[in-house]
Amino acid sequence: MDIGCYAISLSRWLFDAEPARVLAHVEIDSAWGVDRMASAILDFGDGGSATLTCSMAVSALQVVQVVGTEGRIELSEVPFNAPNNVPCALRVQRNFGPVERVEVETCDQYTIQGDLFSRSILDGTPVPTPIEDAIRNMDVIEAVLASGASGRWVAPNRT
Repeated sequence: MDIGCYAISLSRWLFDAEPARVLAHVEIDSAWGVDRMASAILDFGDGGSATLTCSMAVSALQVVQVVGTEGRIELSEVPFNAPNNVPCALRVQRNFGPVERVEVETCDQYTIQGDLFSRSILDGTPVPTPIEDAIRNMDVIEAVLASGASGRWVAPNRT
């Protein structure tokens, strides 16, 4: 319900679609009653899937790998809450060629987010990620939790 939202949101964005179904294993902390670890498969149909594991009970690590028929992209320098004072990088490998490191310009994601939200209020411009996207992301999160409880594939609600 916390850090897993980023991997789910990124998967939905990359596929530009909603998963048809999810299968998950979720560990609930017995003392706190919250999810402390989750692994899930998001099935986007037509052979497309995303897999994710997130946990607040293991060593801190954030890695995203996007693998396709012609290469891969890896984001391994804190992709979901990148530092605002040092450049980040991604690695690109086309086919089986050399891995190219691509540096991403330093920025303060939270300031940009706040500025864009303020601009939408002041100027009436649309927010980059509308509330409907958050609702659809929550539908997938709830399907992950339901699948974790049942051990079965679960189709997200279509809110």
